[in-house]
Amino acid sequence: MRIALTALLAFVAGALLMLWLPGHGHAMPPSSGTAIAATTAGSVAAASSTADDGEDSEGDANWPQQGPTPEQVLYAQPKMLQDELAKLGPRVPGKPNLYLVAFAGDGSQDVFRNEAEYAARMFRQRFGASTHTLVLENNPASLSTHPIAGWNNLEAALAGLSRVMQPDDILMLYITTHGSDDHELLVDMDPLPLDQIGAQDLAEILKEHPFKWKVVVVNACYSGGFIPPLSTAGTLVLTAARTDRSSFGCGSESDLTYFGHAWLVDALNRTDDFIDAFGQAKTEIAQWEQRDKLTPSEPQSYVGDGIEAQLDAWRKGITPGPAVRFMPAPPAPASTAATP
Repeated sequence: MRIALTALLAFVAGALLMLWLPGHGHAMPPSSGTAIAATTAGSVAAASSTADDGEDSEGDANWPQQGPTPEQVLYAQPKMLQDELAKLGPRVPGKPNLYLVAFAGDGSQDVFRNEAEYAARMFRQRFGASTHTLVLENNPASLSTHPIAGWNNLEAALAGLSRVMQPDDILMLYITTHGSDDHELLVDMDPLPLDQIGAQDLAEILKEHPFKWKVVVVNACYSGGFIPPLSTAGTLVLTAARTDRSSFGCGSESDLTYFGHAWLVDALNRTDDFIDAFGQAKTEIAQWEQRDKLTPSEPQSYVGDGIEAQLDAWRKGITPGPAVRFMPAPPAPASTAATP
């Protein structure tokens, strides 16, 4: 009964969130399976069907026993996102600014949270005041400190950025999560009813917002499948694997994925050139995969017309700081972690 009630309340909160975001709901056709009402209703039905099987379900395994409830988390999202947008800091005039949205989709493994929070910290510290960062993440330890990573919050974040960014500014979206062989990103913080995001979905989300210059990094298995729909002028796309290959380094025992380690921590602490850093990361990842006898992931890239010159203009306006040491995000306190 507790789970069924939670799911019902989550449905109501989700409906309120949709009202809070007029004009920014899911624009994909029903066949894509991304309409929030249908997905949420399915979550309610699934929760109800399992309510009689026991007091807890597998979906609650990663939810903290103490702290906010799923209902409280959903209702808190609009204000949390507004607060994060307010923390971006003033735009530095007279030069291109870069706005990073780090999106950690899977709440069951800390590796994705580690990467999202490190990316935000490293970009701020290393690339200075004209670099602004916002983190969306799913993790039991940060439900009260960061907005959740979901379709609606991503659209709301982009809508908020579109109101402060100027035409010569660059949007950077760094996504880290699991990916499927049909090119869908895992977006999960059970028992919240969150929609998955496919390659075409992501392209449509970005098309709804007026960003001329974009860098989209998809760190997930099979992420090369995101390149075709994202291949537009003014866009740089970097992926952790080719369309039919897995990438490596995720899991409960990992602090970083191979790609996150190689591109974020190693390469970008040596250079401020994203494309050059990608080349360095590809070489390093290939060496690790050969050492570990893994099928090569073969990271892929696409460079749209004009984006190299715009990134060069951004680099001319910054003075990179020293390398930023990687430290895993602090885990949830033992007293608030869910019992297996």
